[in-house]
Amino acid sequence: MTSQNQIRLMSHLVAGYPNLEISLEVADALVRGGSTFLEIQLAFSDPSADGPAIQTACADALSKGFSTKKGLAFIAEVHKRHPNIPLFLMTYASLAYTPGIENFVKEAKEAGVSGVIIPDLPFDQDEGLTAACQKWGVENIPVAAPSMTQERLNKMLDAKFTYIYAALRAGITGSVTTIDNQTLQFLDSFSKGSSKILGGFGIRSGSQAKQLADHVYAIVAGSVFVNEITTHYDPKNEIESKIKIGAAVEAKAKEITLS
Repeated sequence: MTSQNQIRLMSHLVAGYPNLEISLEVADALVRGGSTFLEIQLAFSDPSADGPAIQTACADALSKGFSTKKGLAFIAEVHKRHPNIPLFLMTYASLAYTPGIENFVKEAKEAGVSGVIIPDLPFDQDEGLTAACQKWGVENIPVAAPSMTQERLNKMLDAKFTYIYAALRAGITGSVTTIDNQTLQFLDSFSKGSSKILGGFGIRSGSQAKQLADHVYAIVAGSVFVNEITTHYDPKNEIESKIKIGAAVEAKAKEITLS
């Protein structure tokens, strides 16, 4: 919670979906809706941690010629519009390997990125990601899952990352998540550390956010916004689509942050 009892929200969007202009409006709408952070995903051909909604969004962006270079330019524009909103770049290791991890982090920093989330680079086998992030002043945000042993969780906490992304369940994003005592116990297992916990995976409603709010630093939501985009996008009417998508995404973000 913030000091005004507004729930902190890290909102996820896929850069370039359904196109550049509308995805910029989505970023603006998420900020209008009260997002504390934006998690901007660079489309990848095999997004293994993502569910059908985000997989489809990535495939669509790639089919229209989206690239890492265009993604970083998109992030730079979002940073220009919203300089006070921390931007976290999310993608997969293959895209970071291509230019070299240090160059990838350097270019991300130059675009305005505050942190990176690469779920298929484990924190203790990260191929130099943490070192590159420390060099360029970017947060490396590791992903923790309920399937991890307590020993590995403790090791992650001992590393004193500023943020940890806590996936609320195993599997892929977007599927319905049930928040139960086991979920809350998993989140509370981080309380002995100093890291700020970003909790997500399948968050769809304000009521779910309210259940989690006292157990995490910020809620993470993504597929719920992608679904709003898909529902309201009509390629035959770009102008009306942009208006409808902006309104729907802003309303959904407010539903979560003002719960």
